[in-house]
Amino acid sequence: MSTKVTCTRKLQFAYAHRLVGHKGACANIHGHNAVVFVHAVAEKLNDLGMVVDFAVLKEKVGGWIDSNWDHGFICCSTDSKMTRLVHSTEKPLLAKVFSMEGNPTAENMAKYLLEHVGPKVLEGTGVKLVKVDFWETENCFATAELCDD
Repeated sequence: MSTKVTCTRKLQFAYAHRLVGHKGACANIHGHNAVVFVHAVAEKLNDLGMVVDFAVLKEKVGGWIDSNWDHGFICCSTDSKMTRLVHSTEKPLLAKVFSMEGNPTAENMAKYLLEHVGPKVLEGTGVKLVKVDFWETENCFATAELCDD
């Protein structure tokens, strides 16, 4: 019998976005206080009996979020209205903008953290993210999870 041990770190941040093509209020610029749970595994527990120190997940994944998403505007790379607004003057309108492929939905942001951020920031640690729960509000969340193919 084998046992899979996962450790999970909760991360919180604030961000603004809008959803291109949305037919409701989410087409407008608005903000959220996101709560993200990153779930990590390793091939074996370390000498202290841990997958990874929780502080490492905070430093590496949380650090990336703080630098790129926290208190910033996250937009779709094809959002022509926001591109014009952000780049329309010599002095940038918004100081912190992160452009991503696809709409910055909870689903896409969870997937981005799992597929792009996790592998990059945890490279060489022997630890990998296997699941990300992205809570956009206290009532709504999306999950991205690696699948065994």
